[in-house]
Amino acid sequence: MNSTNDYDVIVVGAGISGIAAAVQLQRNCPDKTFAILEMRDGVGGTWDLFRYPGIRSDSDMFTLGYAFKPWTAPEAIASGESIRTYLEDTTREFGLDRHIRFGTRLVAASWSSGDNRWTLTVETTAGRQTLRCRFVYLGTGYYSYRGGFNPPLTGEVTFDGPVIHAQDWPEDLDYRDKNIAVIGSGATSVTLIPSLAREAAKVTMVQRSPTYVYIETGVDPEAAELRRTVGPEEAFTRIRLRNLHNQQELYAQARQDPESFKKVLFEAIDEVVGEDVRRQHFTPTYEPWDQRVCVVPDADLFHSIREGRADVATGHIDRITASGVLMRDGQHIDADVIVKATGLDVVMGGEAAFDVDGAPIDIGRCWTYKGLALSGVPNLVYAFGFINASWTLRIEAVNDYWCRVLQHMDDLGASRVTPHLAAHEHLPPLPYVNDVTSSYLKRAAGTFPRQGGRAPWINPQNYADTQRLLESVDDGVLHYEN
Repeated sequence: MNSTNDYDVIVVGAGISGIAAAVQLQRNCPDKTFAILEMRDGVGGTWDLFRYPGIRSDSDMFTLGYAFKPWTAPEAIASGESIRTYLEDTTREFGLDRHIRFGTRLVAASWSSGDNRWTLTVETTAGRQTLRCRFVYLGTGYYSYRGGFNPPLTGEVTFDGPVIHAQDWPEDLDYRDKNIAVIGSGATSVTLIPSLAREAAKVTMVQRSPTYVYIETGVDPEAAELRRTVGPEEAFTRIRLRNLHNQQELYAQARQDPESFKKVLFEAIDEVVGEDVRRQHFTPTYEPWDQRVCVVPDADLFHSIREGRADVATGHIDRITASGVLMRDGQHIDADVIVKATGLDVVMGGEAAFDVDGAPIDIGRCWTYKGLALSGVPNLVYAFGFINASWTLRIEAVNDYWCRVLQHMDDLGASRVTPHLAAHEHLPPLPYVNDVTSSYLKRAAGTFPRQGGRAPWINPQNYADTQRLLESVDDGVLHYEN
């Protein structure tokens, strides 16, 4: 550990993004000193925070896993615990564990043009401390770790049992042989319900409107065969490329020919629960990928419904009663436990305060540079992955680009690099995430930086578009200065 608390790079966050960034930095810029700040007591980020029953990946581990560390477990859709173990193994294998400062939360970051340095104020168990660095990498994700989106429900205080949010799952909650109402229809809900249904008396998904769900095999049979014939590393590479291609093809099909995309999804659901159930509870009114499509491995959610261990109520909630949930249509869902799977509160930068030479930075008023940096903010990169494909695929492309920027700075003898919008350019602000209307993104209006063009930074039709956009480190928008 650098005893002077002065580094070339400080990576904020030891989740998927921060770990990937640190590995790439070590490989591409081995002369750079760095520290990783992690406010929790363990690595993993999302996969350390979320502990609700059944927590698992929402995309396959051949693309959510790292290119530099092949995923070798048999499961393609992996449990949260397996992912956390994978990330812990990665930190040890690449020697990152000696660079991580656990229990260290970034409170504020202040850039000084006079010093060409960031000064970071961090909160630790020993009190507030100050660190300095040339470059900040924000691997903080895009949602608050303080708590999830938790809208109050009419009559909630009258309920006789516990009302919990999935993001704050209590370790000691006993739900065996209980009736549970899970409010929500997204990835958390479709993950929770089949897991809870194994021990609960009955689990009911209470949803205002349906979400598109895609049935996928939990274990990839082709991957198992390839591991046997060509070995785990080559198998990982081949399956990763195949899945990347498939993700892009499916997304393109969903946007260009939504009816054929729906047909594939709906037929798979109909085989398990029948067309009537699917039409009533799993046929959204919007088009595919207007909101994120949820993965249901091995149709476990639908098997729970078919076997009578789970049910679905679609409609508006009137109020919470002492014994459950009353819908507007008069249906009453008896419940001993109510779980809110109501989503995330979106934030950027880990809820820290940032300033440049004393002037506060309002991220929502900055323009984004290629979905990884902020206009007018020197020596700062933030990690944001794909929405319509695995998060890690874009993160690794961003990290490669960032390291090439650092190398270019060294070649030029530059001390800082800042994205600048040309004075004559007046771009209409566009949504940061194009074409996706998920509620958590709508609530985040003004939180994300502004996007000034329809470049496929976050939702590419083709992965090559992302690679093309991240080719040049000297494009006239980035200003390198001594």
